[in-house]
Amino acid sequence: MKSVFDERLARHYDELKWLYCELYQDEEAFRYFLDMLKDAWKGRKKPLRDQDARREADPGWYRRRSLLGMMLYVDAFAGTLEGVKEKLGYIRECGVNYLHLMPLLESPEGRSDGGYAVSDFRKVRPDLGTMEDLESLTDACRRKGISVCLDFVMNHTSEDHEWARRARAGEPGYRERYFFYDSWQVPREFEKTVPQVFPTTAPGSFTELTDGTVVMTNFYPYQWDLNYRNPMVFNDMTENLLYLTNRGVDVIRLDAIPYIWKELGTYCRNLPQVHTLSRMLRMVCEIVCPGVLLLGEVVMEPVKVAPYFGTPEKPECHMLYNVTTMATTWHTLATGDVSLLKRQMETLCALPKDFLFLNYLRCHDDIGWGLDYPWLNQNFGIDEVAHKKYLNDYFTGRWPGSGSRGELYNDDPRLGDARLCGTTASLCGVEAADCEGDALRLERAIACDLTLHAWMLSQSGIPVVYSGDEVGRFNDWDYHSDPGKREDSRYIHRGDFQWDMAELRKNPETLQGKLFQGLRRLEAIREGEPCFDAGAETWVEDSGSSHVLAFCRKLGERELICLFNFSSGFVHVDMKRDGSYRELMYGSSYDGLRDVELWPNGFAWLLRDDSSGEKERF
Repeated sequence: MKSVFDERLARHYDELKWLYCELYQDEEAFRYFLDMLKDAWKGRKKPLRDQDARREADPGWYRRRSLLGMMLYVDAFAGTLEGVKEKLGYIRECGVNYLHLMPLLESPEGRSDGGYAVSDFRKVRPDLGTMEDLESLTDACRRKGISVCLDFVMNHTSEDHEWARRARAGEPGYRERYFFYDSWQVPREFEKTVPQVFPTTAPGSFTELTDGTVVMTNFYPYQWDLNYRNPMVFNDMTENLLYLTNRGVDVIRLDAIPYIWKELGTYCRNLPQVHTLSRMLRMVCEIVCPGVLLLGEVVMEPVKVAPYFGTPEKPECHMLYNVTTMATTWHTLATGDVSLLKRQMETLCALPKDFLFLNYLRCHDDIGWGLDYPWLNQNFGIDEVAHKKYLNDYFTGRWPGSGSRGELYNDDPRLGDARLCGTTASLCGVEAADCEGDALRLERAIACDLTLHAWMLSQSGIPVVYSGDEVGRFNDWDYHSDPGKREDSRYIHRGDFQWDMAELRKNPETLQGKLFQGLRRLEAIREGEPCFDAGAETWVEDSGSSHVLAFCRKLGERELICLFNFSSGFVHVDMKRDGSYRELMYGSSYDGLRDVELWPNGFAWLLRDDSSGEKERF
């Protein structure tokens, strides 16, 4: 009698073997690969196998509108993994059932790039706990209905990883796991076509070691790129991935996946072999741990992002980040003009509904201004460099009238290509208004913060809140006095969670209470309203105002019109619609949408439901 593993493998065997052997031409390595997969399946404990079975029977489980994510740093949030487990009550109070734990595997202090230089994929940073603590936390999360996401750094290891140490020592079989060269001849050929990731803080794509050899380091000198041309690299990294899923991790974030295949004479980004590898990883999960999802980190323009979903017949990642919409949203706030955001949403609305995005306003990283500058220039005469400078001036508070308080990251004055850092509240002006004691500006800034969150929640996909944003956390300016952090301005939004401030969330008179309770109401409305289903029809309409985005959702006879005012003034909108509408957040009623007033940086969720006759459900 065939095991469950054998049945799953049989469904994928022909394609998996074809792709593997086409890439590596090594049947012995493939047999090793299959044995490793079976061992990983055998090592999967019963609660995880039971969850796999439930999720296999309900393949759309992660597409429900009830999903709400939060991303956090373990040390900043609660000190240790055990501390996070003790705070699960707060996480559930936030409505969160998808918890993204930022990098927590062992990495060298001072040479970790925020945890993205892993020295051991099977050990947790000692200051955060142990692998047993991680498994205990995932067990506790599973009991509470919380899925756990963890980063898996595929592109490189730390220079302190065992493979790197053995490679440096010249041990056979280990130098081949990286890109080693005896001179700069080949590296210089690579650098003719490979763009630099961090041209200011880590220029170049190679590093010369003390013995004169040169190793590929696309990100930082202490992060050595792995050579996926070597089947042992793919085999062993896949085994590391499955080790983490067997500790109870539900979602694997594939970090920097577009970079993992290198080819001389190319950009070394988004090459066809990358999609072969990601397709094989998808099949690996469906064979060994079908309850696990793959989240691709593809921080690029939409035309390069969508291919990482694969096809309906041959899917790759389950989910991808909606990075372009995030950046375009902040651009829209700074300009007050929704034209580019409307164009972005038209593109997304045209994609298949099977494509699932993670939507967010802020995350652990900076905001890069990867906007559609050819279109902006053609339609508005906007110069890329000048516009990036305007956006950065606006969000750092240097533009007259701006209440934003951000900082720049990787500032390159020559190219005007700096990126932006800061918390949502600080970028929306909440911090400046509160510090200045300006009550009116504070109310407007809080409204702006909630409007941006309402916009995030209006989009199809999984909304993810950055820890602290739910209570309006301000920038952490103290990072400037920390020698280990002050050179990286991203730490301005990576500060410790302020539990004393979070206690104020229960008081509706405080800014923390207004934001927390407002956000919770928005989330409850989203969970209860069928129009927010992933399968709903979506489109954008002309609002009649360049300041207002009109985003529409329809499921059956239910229709929801979402209006967002990105200007700092009152706006009246004529949607030229008849019928009865009810505003879901504040309860106002409209007889037709002929003259809808939106407050400065305000929004409206307007539901038309002429057929159901249902009463208030929220």
